[in-house]
Amino acid sequence: MNFKPLSNHVFIEPLKEEKATKSGIVLPETMEKEKPMLGKVLAVGPGKRDDKGDLMPLSVKVGDKVLFKKYGPDEIEVDSKKYLVGSEEDILAIIE
Repeated sequence: MNFKPLSNHVFIEPLKEEKATKSGIVLPETMEKEKPMLGKVLAVGPGKRDDKGDLMPLSVKVGDKVLFKKYGPDEIEVDSKKYLVGSEEDILAIIE
């Protein structure tokens, strides 16, 4: 299925995070409740228009690994798989 977001919207595939630190310390489930989450950008919209009508392109692109707000994007389900859709403002950082 192809996604074509409108405006400054972004489709994100959530990624599973490690449940243990590099040194082997297992993190409790409560650590996940309020922290930002990781995901991979699957599709981006063309951008938002400013007051003059000029198109402002997005800072993220397809394939970027991003850190986003836990409660920012909306969750959708397509073919039994969960995805997130939100605006560029829900993304906190691109992970390189």
